[in-house]
Amino acid sequence: QLQLVESGGGLVQPGGSLRLSCAASRFTLDYYNIGWFRQVPGKEREGVSCISSSGGFTHYADSVKGRFTISRDNAKNTVYLQMNSLQPEDTAVYYCAADRNTVGGCPWRSVDYAYWGQGTQVTTSS
Repeated sequence: QLQLVESGGGLVQPGGSLRLSCAASRFTLDYYNIGWFRQVPGKEREGVSCISSSGGFTHYADSVKGRFTISRDNAKNTVYLQMNSLQPEDTAVYYCAADRNTVGGCPWRSVDYAYWGQGTQVTTSS
């Protein structure tokens, strides 16, 4: 069973930064596109960012463009989401997910991802 583990969440003041990590166990991430999603209670899970298996293609939601950066270190079997200038509206549970089917890019729909982590809470509040 493929396992993804998110870490790095926490409480941060508006304008602060956090770096989320998505680590894999029992398999290598090299061949997987990785997506970051977030969800707040009562709302649908929304895409935040994704990165292709090669790292050559990335995509961001308009709401985080210019503030968040996705990257991957295949040697460490980890994908990162650097989040800067965090705002209260960024408060959510953040999930990473893995997909192996999409070629040349990364999927944006959550249904296209087969494997999910358990999530990490990010709270932006003063």
